[in-house]
Amino acid sequence: MDLGLSGKAFVVTGGSDGLGYASARELLREGAAVTVSSRSETKVADAVHRLAADWPSAVEGMAADNGDPAAAEQLVASAVARWGRLDGLVISVGGPPPSTALGATDDDWESSFRSVFLGAIRLIRAAAPMMTDGSAIVLVLSTSAKSPLTGLGISNGLRPGLAMAAKDIADELGPRGVRVVSLLPGLFNTARGAGAATRELSNIPLGRIGEPAEFGRTVAFLASPAASYITGCTIAVDGGALRAL
Repeated sequence: MDLGLSGKAFVVTGGSDGLGYASARELLREGAAVTVSSRSETKVADAVHRLAADWPSAVEGMAADNGDPAAAEQLVASAVARWGRLDGLVISVGGPPPSTALGATDDDWESSFRSVFLGAIRLIRAAAPMMTDGSAIVLVLSTSAKSPLTGLGISNGLRPGLAMAAKDIADELGPRGVRVVSLLPGLFNTARGAGAATRELSNIPLGRIGEPAEFGRTVAFLASPAASYITGCTIAVDGGALRAL
């Protein structure tokens, strides 16, 4: 299937490794141009080097912290200057530090809110004016948006609120033909997810953890014109582990 992504341009935050990197790779594979970002300049440079081996003229990188109030405007401006357009935004950010909701400090809550929640809102606010009919925004959240995960109290608090904000934004941008979708990844074979895999494999109906490329392909499809009637929803990509509807 041709997803219709050839010639389109995307920003992928958290794109230097894990699910963000996998998403950037699949978008590139489908013919899109991609600006990847993460907080580490070294990691961004390494990701661009690896991706450019296959797509030398279709990828650029920028070090940016989603929690920085200036980062969103700078990242969007860099992508538009480089590609001349912006057709999509994939917002992936590392999870908040593990803790119970009451055990987390004020600093943990506030810094996580700035990077996970407010950072996403700022990015969408900066990108939306550049987007035209057929563009898409994909938020990479967590299954904690629907069911709490033990020991991840901050994520359990922030992800559901962001999923609902995304639903509201989908209503706002829908008349312009700009779609908004939230993805809820489960366990994947990444540095972050693989450590828990052996403990939780029995809870996954498919009997295995996911490969990052599987998630990346989901992102590419949902961000593409092939998914043109999908917006305002949350979609679990977790091998069936989530027990909520």
